[in-house]
Amino acid sequence: MRRTTAARPGALPAGPGPAEAAPAAAAEPEEATAGSASGALRTEFPFELPRGYVDENGTVHKHGTMRLATARDELVPLRDVRVQENPAYLSVVLLGRVITRLGTLTMVHDGVVENMFASDLAFLQDFYRQVNAEGHTRAGVTCPHCEQPFEVELGGSRLGES
Repeated sequence: MRRTTAARPGALPAGPGPAEAAPAAAAEPEEATAGSASGALRTEFPFELPRGYVDENGTVHKHGTMRLATARDELVPLRDVRVQENPAYLSVVLLGRVITRLGTLTMVHDGVVENMFASDLAFLQDFYRQVNAEGHTRAGVTCPHCEQPFEVELGGSRLGES
């Protein structure tokens, strides 16, 4: 599965439509940082879903944008009855708040997120952690036996539990 993170400064995110089928170059997780070399705060990050959301017309939407979460974004869903009855629903409601664009959909909300494929939901949960944890949840380590460097995934907490 390819993970798409923030584009390099000056690059434009891929748009919906015929170009959607063309694979975009995957960026390194370190590039999904909220800040940049110029000190400007990045608040929106483009992504590409592994499978894509299929709407009621059968249209597949793969390219989207997620914004940085605010404290309010993480607090408001806790008052939602669905989340109170089933805490696993927290990520659905939270993602419905921070995804600002998905393909040609006019509005993205928790109803859209709850109808996504499980692999796309898992991708978005991981992407949320990446952009809201200063860009990445990986750490470089060295094997104590063979001394080869590799990366490990540190993210594992549920959304909303930062």
